[in-house]
Amino acid sequence: MLSLTRPLSVRPRFAPKPLSLQTSRRLPLLIYQASSKPMAKGKKSYWLLKTEPNEWSWDDQRANGGVSQWDGVRNRQAVNNLKSMRPGDLCFFYHSGSGAASRRIVGVVRVTKPWYLIGDGDIDGAVDVKEIGELQKHVELKEIKKVAEKEAELKGFALIKQPRLSVVPVSEWVWEQLCEMGGGFSEGNELADAKEE
Repeated sequence: MLSLTRPLSVRPRFAPKPLSLQTSRRLPLLIYQASSKPMAKGKKSYWLLKTEPNEWSWDDQRANGGVSQWDGVRNRQAVNNLKSMRPGDLCFFYHSGSGAASRRIVGVVRVTKPWYLIGDGDIDGAVDVKEIGELQKHVELKEIKKVAEKEAELKGFALIKQPRLSVVPVSEWVWEQLCEMGGGFSEGNELADAKEE
């Protein structure tokens, strides 16, 4: 069972709360997600979590034992999407940033705990995610946009259409395309299938 460490007095607002007792690093976090309609009930859904790498990077996620509590989302649509996440859903881990070279999908995390309330209020909540693996090749935003010029479904991808919205679903087709562009991702020592069971 995971134990949460979240002394609110020392943690900056809107920061992920590491779930490891050995980790004292608490950095601010931005979360974004991407694309069309969520999957049907009972089926695995796919997402894209967007974060500033200088605030919470893939290396930070891995150094924390791969497990973090993701919170700090305030936008109503984004919160509703976070609430839609279920254990087993897969999420791309996306580095945003001011430079175009830093905007890229770097890895995959799995939702381990669905939406739950945190703190004293009835508004703030989070989901827990765990690192699954790094993409064999990071997929840059400019590559996604280039492919989107030819692919209508990718053109409607929320990472492109609504770049400031956090926590939006990724269609299964877009998930497979982006996994293919990234050469798949390793889970342990094995290369995972793009669909991932």
